[in-house]
Amino acid sequence: MNRPVAPRQLVLALDHAASFAREDFLEGPSNAAALALIDGWPDWPSRVMALVGPEGAGKTHLASIWAEAAGARVFAAKLLEHGNLPAALATGALVLEDLAADVLDEAALFHLLNLAREERAYVLITARTAPAALPVTIRDLASRLRAIPLVTLDAPDDALLRAVIVKLAADRQIGVDEALVNYLATRIERSFAAARRALARLDEEAMRQHRPVTRALAAELFRA
Repeated sequence: MNRPVAPRQLVLALDHAASFAREDFLEGPSNAAALALIDGWPDWPSRVMALVGPEGAGKTHLASIWAEAAGARVFAAKLLEHGNLPAALATGALVLEDLAADVLDEAALFHLLNLAREERAYVLITARTAPAALPVTIRDLASRLRAIPLVTLDAPDDALLRAVIVKLAADRQIGVDEALVNYLATRIERSFAAARRALARLDEEAMRQHRPVTRALAAELFRA
């Protein structure tokens, strides 16, 4: 006789709202210079600036703070093309997000930087690597990219990593205690992206097992 098979608990991949308000940005030594740049606008060393850092370092949050203050449009670099340049700079300020070699339209970027210079528009570029490191073939574009001042966001220190874990948990409406936060902070890679993945994994496993998110559950998932 066949035994009935218990239905497996499915976990839906739902988006969790994250606040990009200025008061919700967590400051530490790794991002203090970048935050100072955003707070210091429009007193920038150049009208075109770049924020450079690893995944999840806070570039999008900082860019959102600046876009709110400057009335900037936000444009994904992969969508940049010649025909939409005037619209991109319509407000006189633009966030160009996630500039990378695999999404680069050299001609469009070159004309964007030229148009921004002509119109004295502000442009904030976010990227994981310095714009000057992009493998471009247009020599004048290479020169423009080398001239862009950049501010780097580094890996978080212990205090900031713990604060990020608490914030990510709050975004997911997960209650965490000090024991859990300390356990995670000593067992994951020192990065915001790793913290985000760890909280997502904990949340999904807790829902699957109908258990609270605790240090004990974390120990089962992150023993290594």
